Amino acid sequence: MKEERYMFQIQDTLVSLDLAEQFFCCDLEACKGECCIEGDAGAPVTDAEVAEIEKALPVISEDMLPAGRREVEESGVSYIDCEGDRVTTIVDGRNCAFTCYAPGGICLCAIEKARRAGKISFRKPMSCYLYPVRVTEYPTFTAVNYHRWKICRSAEVNGRKLGIRLYEFLKDPLTERFGKEWYDELELCCKEYLKTYSK
Repeated sequence: MKEERYMFQIQDTLVSLDLAEQFFCCDLEACKGECCIEGDAGAPVTDAEVAEIEKALPVISEDMLPAGRREVEESGVSYIDCEGDRVTTIVDGRNCAFTCYAPGGICLCAIEKARRAGKISFRKPMSCYLYPVRVTEYPTFTAVNYHRWKICRSAEVNGRKLGIRLYEFLKDPLTERFGKEWYDELELCCKEYLKTYSK
């Protein structure tokens, strides 16, 4: 009888099997970075990240859209959403205030653009870096789950074409968030799981 497994337990985290089973690799040419401009709330941020964004705002604002700059000037860089979480400010109820655009209509993050240009050292919020994985803190453990969204369908198709699993695609952000030892254990679990259960 096949043993049923529902998640990996790594240190004090419970990790969805989706990280092993799901193929994923962003395809910006196909999705145009739609995850930055769709949804009904901003990206989750910590107080420390808010402070970093506020400090870098004079540089970041150079690439922000006028509507985003106005919203941040009036409302600040973050707000508390309906679920009680602190998230980045949005414009018109959906677009992240820190979006900007590259040729071809591809949506980019003004924060990350400034970092890659060497203008600031702060990376975009960890919740954005980890996406499409969402991390939820509970009193006794941390849950690591795949957030399924139809706009990421092209990334699933691209990942399957390239043979890249979700845990592989997110190696750098997962390592930064949880540490190398944690990621090495995740990688081992995923490989062993796929040897046994992949079709």
